[in-house]
Amino acid sequence: MLRIWGRRNSINVQKVMWLAGELGLAHEHVDAGGPFGGLDTPAFRARNPHGLVPVIDDGGVVVWESHAILRYLAARYGGGFWIEDAATRAAVDQWIEWAQTSLLPNFVSGIFWAYYRTPEPQRNMVLVRQAVARCAEHVRTLDKHLADHRYICGDEITLADIPTGTMFYRYYGLDIERPDAPNVEAWYARLRDRPAYAAHVMVPFDDLKGRLAF
Repeated sequence: MLRIWGRRNSINVQKVMWLAGELGLAHEHVDAGGPFGGLDTPAFRARNPHGLVPVIDDGGVVVWESHAILRYLAARYGGGFWIEDAATRAAVDQWIEWAQTSLLPNFVSGIFWAYYRTPEPQRNMVLVRQAVARCAEHVRTLDKHLADHRYICGDEITLADIPTGTMFYRYYGLDIERPDAPNVEAWYARLRDRPAYAAHVMVPFDDLKGRLAF
């Protein structure tokens, strides 16, 4: 059986859990990281020498790094998530990389960590406001793109939606300024209607508020 290590309120773990849910994969979830610890044990380090989650073991195939896991599961189990055509797959990959290199640094590091997870007396609101503004530009770009798409790469969900979609539950859950983005809001509503998204991404994260470390 597929085993998945990580804490359920980790964005990177949620990516993997969401895809496993979309694919209908029977799996065992093992709490690890954060308050559960276990990342420095010899057994865990043998699976991932970096000591980070998520990690999967799929019948002896061990994979770490969330996007590598997404691609592995899609290639192994299909379900419409693995695309053989190189050009079409590249279109998906570029949005996966955009989420990681553009959206994530501004939202997760610049807003979620610097604002939500940082105790109020320690916040640098100048930097937070700058990150909010940069994130708003990313949202406007995505909104323009989604004017002609139900999902990021067409009318059906693909891996492109997962890295970005996991962040938007928190983006819309924070008390921050957000731009008018009706196409993004419609896309986000479609994600919320997906049972696997509701089960694995719409997870409470209030225990992280004002908490820089476990």
